[in-house]
Amino acid sequence: MAVTTQPEVKTGSMPQFTEATLEANIPSGPIQEKWDKHRFEMKLVNPSNRRKFTILIVGSGLAGGSAAATLAEQGYNVKCFCYQDSPRRAHSVAAQGGINAAKNYRNDGDSIYRLFYDTVKGGDYRAREANVYRLAQVSVNIIDQCVAQGVPFAREYGGLLDNRSFGGAQVSRTFYARGQTGQQLLLGAYQALERQIGLGAVQMFTRTEMLDLVVVDGRARGIITRNMITGQIEAHVGDAVVLATGGYSNVYYLSTNAKGCNATAIWRAYKRGAFFANPCFTQIHPTCIPPSGEHQSKLTLMSESLRNDGRIWVPRRKDDTRNPNEIPESERYYYLEERYPAFGNLVPRDIASRAAKRVVDDGYGVGPLKNGVNLDFADAIQRLGKKVIQERYGNLFDIYQSITGEDAYDVPMRIYPALHYVMGGLWVDYNLMSTIPGLFVIGEANFSDHGANRLGASALMQGLADGYFILPYTLGNYIASTKLDKVDATHPAFKEVEAEVMARINRLLSIPGKRTVNSYHRELGHLMWEYCGMGRTAEGLQHLLSKLPALRAEFWENINVPGESHDLNQSLELAGRVADFMELGELIALDALHRNESCGGHFREEYQTEEGEARRDDEHFAYAAAWQFSGESSMPILNKEPLGFEYVKLSQRSYK
Repeated sequence: MAVTTQPEVKTGSMPQFTEATLEANIPSGPIQEKWDKHRFEMKLVNPSNRRKFTILIVGSGLAGGSAAATLAEQGYNVKCFCYQDSPRRAHSVAAQGGINAAKNYRNDGDSIYRLFYDTVKGGDYRAREANVYRLAQVSVNIIDQCVAQGVPFAREYGGLLDNRSFGGAQVSRTFYARGQTGQQLLLGAYQALERQIGLGAVQMFTRTEMLDLVVVDGRARGIITRNMITGQIEAHVGDAVVLATGGYSNVYYLSTNAKGCNATAIWRAYKRGAFFANPCFTQIHPTCIPPSGEHQSKLTLMSESLRNDGRIWVPRRKDDTRNPNEIPESERYYYLEERYPAFGNLVPRDIASRAAKRVVDDGYGVGPLKNGVNLDFADAIQRLGKKVIQERYGNLFDIYQSITGEDAYDVPMRIYPALHYVMGGLWVDYNLMSTIPGLFVIGEANFSDHGANRLGASALMQGLADGYFILPYTLGNYIASTKLDKVDATHPAFKEVEAEVMARINRLLSIPGKRTVNSYHRELGHLMWEYCGMGRTAEGLQHLLSKLPALRAEFWENINVPGESHDLNQSLELAGRVADFMELGELIALDALHRNESCGGHFREEYQTEEGEARRDDEHFAYAAAWQFSGESSMPILNKEPLGFEYVKLSQRSYK
């Protein structure tokens, strides 16, 4: 990683920081040839030598599971870790709608280049072109791999795999298995992983949580974990570490993520020297079931695929309490279809989410709490028949009915935006390696492919692309190019980090406070959503940054964590995660305050067009902001990776 240091600068009310320019190690040559050229030029590890190296993979979802299976198949010794009781319970199972690939089975104009273009545009021109093009290239191989594994994708009458449309595209490129695509893809990766476990090539550690990273002589060489059943603290040594731990939207408390999803692994890596890029790029998903009260601890996603056949509307009259089926067509406001005629209900997620917020804020919300909009399938059922809708989305309708008690075949679903995916994550170069040599970051845990807004059905694509087809090359190149000294768990660096982990655990358990961990998490989430959610202002972010340090200080003085460390203790697990969320929340707010523009999911209300759309500032902010930890009492350092756009012309996004 080359870093060019620039003079110290000061910007308004922002803290002083030193800027440095990051080098992403992007190969030279035409974008269509970069990855093929790079693969040929990378060094290889002799098959008989691979068994000499141990790779630690944290996370067993689509990214981690596919990486572990592939690297083990190649001959490496792999240790894979997950906090669930089985790799198949990774949060990847929650992905419903589909996976993108530029196969062009519909012969409707799709291509690798169009997928690349749609993804860069959908991310509001804040992604690295070279990575996105590689993702589009690899997408066609992913489908073949998964079909060979037996993933039961839907098929059309001629036997070809079926496709449907997703937001941000005018072609049908999304492969799907009803409303459970993530689950089926994970089962494919899980089977490949279990095969390697059975062969002894992968050692699987379930119910095990990574609590810190160990860096030896500037390189990632191990992790410290806690057995969540026995409480035992263990050190694991490897020649490279791979983080595939997903996203951090649970910092907002209410999100579509499983309650166990956390940021501890990447946050520990950040504090050991890995830069954290674009933390404020958090995605709001437009089709979630609205909260029904303060009692809720999470939200439920309704797949974006529902926007293919469902029409989104609100009454044209404010505070209309009539049954939606009693409201005539002339009194319905199909706001996406009217505002964006070219894309209609299939506009990207950030645009659909802000449009829903706008009509609800203006008093047109539906439901008992007036906090949703209608997603109506009446037209589709009349046109296609109920049986077709059941075949396409049946399990989603079942989920909706079990949660709300309403039959969406008879009355419209009620939806509203919620925190979902995060585009920010640890900074990685073209090889998926962080600023700590030997630490690779894949899937949602890194920042690399989606810019400021992820298009639907691209999360599964990136996770599998990284794990199956990219990391096995780039990690091998690192191993072949690096002299790695022999290290074991008796090394002073391991003992030092292990002692720090134990001290942190003991501190959490020793605080004689009165408040629960959950109460602090809920308060943190409320502040984050209110001031750094769908709409952000400088004033609100400054207020948030004045509140969070005090909340964090109170947390460490008044938290109450019952139980012991040497036992099953879910309160202790949660306390450690929320403590990290407290710190991460400040970095998210700082990043949002520094980025004086609107782009994708980052909507600064001061920066919008006359029509209420996001207004970018390409002159000053066409870069990835990579934050560097500089100490507990110091402000983080801002590093920049300039983003060049040679193949996709910078322009104001329009989906009209």
